[in-house]
Amino acid sequence: MSVQDKKILLKVTNLKQYFPIKGGILGRTVNYVKAVDDISFTIYEGETLSIVGESGCGKSTTGRAILRLDKPTSGRVEFDGVDLLTLSKKEMNKMRKHLQMIFQDPYASLNPRQTVRQILTEAMEIQNVLPKDQRDKRALELLEIVGLGAHQADRYPHEFSGGQRQRIGIARALAVNAKFIIADEAVSALDVSIQAQILNLLKKLQRELGLTYLFISHDMGVVRYISDRIIVMYLGKIVEIADKKSLFENPQHPYTKALLSAIPSTNVDRKKERMMLKGDVPSPIDPPTGCRFHTRCPFATEVCRTETPELRRPEYLKEGHLAACHHMEKWMSQTAYISAQR
Repeated sequence: MSVQDKKILLKVTNLKQYFPIKGGILGRTVNYVKAVDDISFTIYEGETLSIVGESGCGKSTTGRAILRLDKPTSGRVEFDGVDLLTLSKKEMNKMRKHLQMIFQDPYASLNPRQTVRQILTEAMEIQNVLPKDQRDKRALELLEIVGLGAHQADRYPHEFSGGQRQRIGIARALAVNAKFIIADEAVSALDVSIQAQILNLLKKLQRELGLTYLFISHDMGVVRYISDRIIVMYLGKIVEIADKKSLFENPQHPYTKALLSAIPSTNVDRKKERMMLKGDVPSPIDPPTGCRFHTRCPFATEVCRTETPELRRPEYLKEGHLAACHHMEKWMSQTAYISAQR
């Protein structure tokens, strides 16, 4: 069964997250930081959808907006058919047992004054997922599930390594029986060997518990390992979305090609053409007109500077592969011509 045939668990439509900039004596709003600017996508039950991009592209803000940790400016976020943005604060708090987040810094997200046992049982108490007399047993089970021991239950967060603390963060998400988990740069602060252990744990839990992930990262290598589908974001906009195989083998947007060209390769026989980007990411306060990437794109033309490209699928791309570039067909025909001359 293809991903598209699965049940849609989360549907994001025209999501915007603008942060006001205050100024003047009266503290009026003088402008906005357009962190996320009108994006739409779906996540299917049981899959891992990743969002990747440079710092400041809006990927973490997207995750926070979905969970309403920051109140979105506008749009719809439908989880299992329920629009989360229409819920009252009390209703949203009840809904949070189904949606959880694993943060980049596990130490900052864990209460340093509580033992691991207290952290896990408190989560169960808040969401009332188990009777009181069963919570302690469940906490010990969760520690075993994430690769820690029951004998560590009465330790405090500072007594664990970074990788172990991230395992505690995962156990806390599982404590309330969440079925949708947002992992926000969940392995970026860890050593490479520990990253692999945490990624393998996430994949194992997904298989055994039927979890659905939104995985947020700047690391294309990590994203390639864990993802089913990938969204590439640039300056608050989605520039490309595709399944993992299609994106890595046939990228359509110049920004995606630049990200992929930066991945180190151990294949010495394969010549890799590096695509270098010039300049810095423009300010989200005053983003460029037209295609937001045109200020750094080596292929930009006048139409790129004046008209905003829409996410679309040319005929030669497989179903579900969309990109926002005016010149996809042109680059594809040029690539085909160069290959034919070799």
